[in-house]
Amino acid sequence: MARIDVIMPQMGESIAEGTLSRWLKKVGDTVKRDEPIFEISTDKVDAEIPAPNAGVLAEVLVTEGQTVPVQTIVARIETEVGASLAASASAAPVAGAASPAAAMSAPAASGSVPPPTGPAATAAPGRGGAGAPSARTAGPPSSNGNTFEERVRTKSSPLVRKMAAEHNIDVAALQGSGIAGRVTKRDLLSAIETGGAMPSAPGRPSPMGSMHAPGGGGAHGPSVTPWPGDVVEPMSVMRQRISEHMVVSRRTSAHVTSFMEIDFTRIARIRARHRARFEEETGQKLTYMPFIIKSAVDGLKAFPVMNSAVSGTNVIYRKQYNIGVAVALDWGLLVPVIKRAEDLSLSGITRALNDLAARARTKKLAPTEVQDGTFTITNPGVFGSLMGTPIISQPQVAILGVGAIEKRPKVISGPDGEDTIAIRTCAYFSISFDHRIIDGAIADQFLAFVKKTLESFPEAVV
Repeated sequence: MARIDVIMPQMGESIAEGTLSRWLKKVGDTVKRDEPIFEISTDKVDAEIPAPNAGVLAEVLVTEGQTVPVQTIVARIETEVGASLAASASAAPVAGAASPAAAMSAPAASGSVPPPTGPAATAAPGRGGAGAPSARTAGPPSSNGNTFEERVRTKSSPLVRKMAAEHNIDVAALQGSGIAGRVTKRDLLSAIETGGAMPSAPGRPSPMGSMHAPGGGGAHGPSVTPWPGDVVEPMSVMRQRISEHMVVSRRTSAHVTSFMEIDFTRIARIRARHRARFEEETGQKLTYMPFIIKSAVDGLKAFPVMNSAVSGTNVIYRKQYNIGVAVALDWGLLVPVIKRAEDLSLSGITRALNDLAARARTKKLAPTEVQDGTFTITNPGVFGSLMGTPIISQPQVAILGVGAIEKRPKVISGPDGEDTIAIRTCAYFSISFDHRIIDGAIADQFLAFVKKTLESFPEAVV
């Protein structure tokens, strides 16, 4: 009888930790090789993780909502189906997966729950595996050494230490809000926002309220408490990641947004004429988005700074045109990336777009498929929004927003100069750009280029 370790996988080079968001199997369940057994959430993607071997799920070592470093053992599988049910039952309390007390002791996400007290704060022996953050309360130094460097390592994840090093912040000087004083990503972002200062000590009175912060509060806004009758729900892991990324982006880039109205009448007519043939030949639905992506790529080639990234005092001009397209999901937002879109035809872009969007909705995307974007397009117009000011996806420097494409009355000048009112299919486009390296003139010229390309799109391309 052998037991196989199930580890937290590394879902991409830059990812140092993951959050186990949901177990799909419970202790004692039979699992097949490559059958999904748990879901994880990382900074990049939500994914289902398959079993490395067939057998019985014997132990669960990481509870739902717990964030652990990659390569941490999260469970063990017995390779013989006839494993003792008694052994499985005895393993369950260790994992604490079905125990309400243990579930309360595990944070919903890194740094979202204050350190527990009492028996629930003590981790069971062997829990978490190598490299897992400890949930033990403070105790005497162990016999295997307790140097300064080791104490720092137990207070943060590899991702947090890497971010701290990039911003010259001493992790050991921060007061962590995670289990056993662990410094979380949220703690570090707060420290970065306040110039590396330590968070306020517990019990210190909050600043007086003002017009801008009625309840006082720190870097994340005023302190808020629920009122009688309110419903309190923890943010999902994905929502926490989106929240962190949006705050970081607003703080990193000097956001400016420009708008233009684009006439889609020509595109609408081309699409109507060729839609049936296109769908019959390719098996793909022809929407407006492939036309927009292709026009945007041409615009990026004409204005290379729109497809760049900032590295300190240097500007990196990307030679790949990897277009991220935001996909709204019931549980959050993902941005799958069409790699090397400049090499794809209209039908190729359509096929890639539809495939990525479909797999995003079923959690089948690979981490590499949401990485390395150089420019992003978001389409709130599908929900009826006329226009918006989207936030840039770091480390990109621009994002295109597409408003609702609808029929409107417009003034049209005829060949003889006479003005008439006609029904045209139009939409407002917005371009949010990083004013650190992109001037308004360049951004507007880029958007004007996209406008002209769409309004004169060649029918032969379809």
